[in-house]
Amino acid sequence: MRRLFAAVLTFLAIVATPASAQPPRYLISAQPMQDAPPGVQAWRVQYWTTNGNGQRLAVTGIVAAPMEAIPPRPRRVIAWTHGAWGVAEKCAPSLSPNFFDYSAGMDAVRSGYVVVAPDYIGLGSPTMHPFLVGADTANAVLDAVRATREIPGAAAGSSFAVWGESQGGHAALWTAISARSHAPDLTLVATAAAAPPTDLAANLAQGSDKNARALLLSFALHSWSTLYGFSLDPIANRTNQGIIRRLSENNCVSFNKKPKLGTILGILTVARATKNKDIAKIEPFASFERANSVDPARVPGPLLIAQSSKDTIVAAAVTRKFAKAVCKRGTPTRWIDLTGDHGASAKDSAQETIGWITARFDGNAPPNDCRRI
Repeated sequence: MRRLFAAVLTFLAIVATPASAQPPRYLISAQPMQDAPPGVQAWRVQYWTTNGNGQRLAVTGIVAAPMEAIPPRPRRVIAWTHGAWGVAEKCAPSLSPNFFDYSAGMDAVRSGYVVVAPDYIGLGSPTMHPFLVGADTANAVLDAVRATREIPGAAAGSSFAVWGESQGGHAALWTAISARSHAPDLTLVATAAAAPPTDLAANLAQGSDKNARALLLSFALHSWSTLYGFSLDPIANRTNQGIIRRLSENNCVSFNKKPKLGTILGILTVARATKNKDIAKIEPFASFERANSVDPARVPGPLLIAQSSKDTIVAAAVTRKFAKAVCKRGTPTRWIDLTGDHGASAKDSAQETIGWITARFDGNAPPNDCRRI
């Protein structure tokens, strides 16, 4: 009853406000989920965002909140930015039955947070996913936080933290860069990134797992060539270009099953075809990688980075170099050393990360590990 009453008040407030004074609306729909974990209420959402060219797009995601009465004060918000699930529309995390099992950020709901998990542009929506494209992704994250505030049952406030893993670490850092300019109505209190790609040229070249590198490179090449018309001719012949396209269109990242034989053969073919290709020296890909890498001078603090020394996909040396550059700017940086594999980076650091984010919301001074990074 209390939730219904709050929803009615929200509706009346919108109706009573003159059209010229109404704030922009981001939420399109919020459908309650019946398969949320115990103690959690969740919604599949559709909302409006814009890409880097200003085009308005309808995109999707999931919002989760504690299964409790609406509190007297707005809830704290964490934007969870997911790692690579693929670039095809069907690869949206919100469409997966494994969403809650493989989204470490959802653990924060148990600590009282509203967690908003955007799919980004093109996952769950009919347009090409801008893979590792900074501004487009940041817009989708920030507008997801705005849309969440329009769900009465979520009771989300305007202050938020962003926390992401792998591709989502890149997304989190770009969200921090863009927050003030794109969403001045929101207040970013903390940024956490687990195994984040930062220097895209170095990340796509230095990961020691050549097969994972080939799949991720396929995702990037297919995304960028489709969206921006970049020719793949300097990188692969027509046969191998077809393999890159099929790998990207037909495959999502598998968490609990082995890839099909055709996928394995395709990855091996791309790995051989690109073995001696330095994308960082081939235009326009080289300039695009630089433009969408993370500039350490633009990342505001406080910042947390979690990185495994044994990561075979995001090389630890690249992440450490980025952290050192951030530290030279005087940005308070918490560094968490991990020893697990790449895909467990957020899970292995979740308890410490959530505690660190809570301390930032509480107004405590951030710890600084720059001397030991």
